[in-house]
Amino acid sequence: MIAKLSKGGSFGGAVQYIFGPGKGADCLAGMGVLFKDTPSIIRGFERQAAQNPKVSKPVGHVVLSFSPRDAARLDNRLLLSIAVEYLDRMGIKDTQLIIVRHRDREHPHLHILFNRVGNDGRTISDHNDRYRSERRFHRSRRSTVRSGSASN
Repeated sequence: MIAKLSKGGSFGGAVQYIFGPGKGADCLAGMGVLFKDTPSIIRGFERQAAQNPKVSKPVGHVVLSFSPRDAARLDNRLLLSIAVEYLDRMGIKDTQLIIVRHRDREHPHLHILFNRVGNDGRTISDHNDRYRSERRFHRSRRSTVRSGSASN
């Protein structure tokens, strides 16, 4: 598994990309957002981000990508379990988020879009996020994906 982490300033661009045409998007989960349509998802994220205008890049975006060899084992349920475990280990909680699987590439992958402004208006820390991602998650997931189990 490879995790790509990024931050941005536009929920509009991120949500439109994630649900864009040709992505084969399967929404696996969401918290704190109204799923009426794309504009309502964007408005929900933007309203919460406005609680803390000091955060210049409120968009948290993680892409979890897996080997094509693991595709047969990675059903939506297992992918969701891996995403939830990732969020937990990274300390990303008490905020809005969506978890979406894409089917536009040979390799299985999913997108986690979250608000870096928490439900309480405080900033979700990104301190050493790339280092924490590698240390807390990647090494423990290698055998888990191969075996098809969701817990270590």
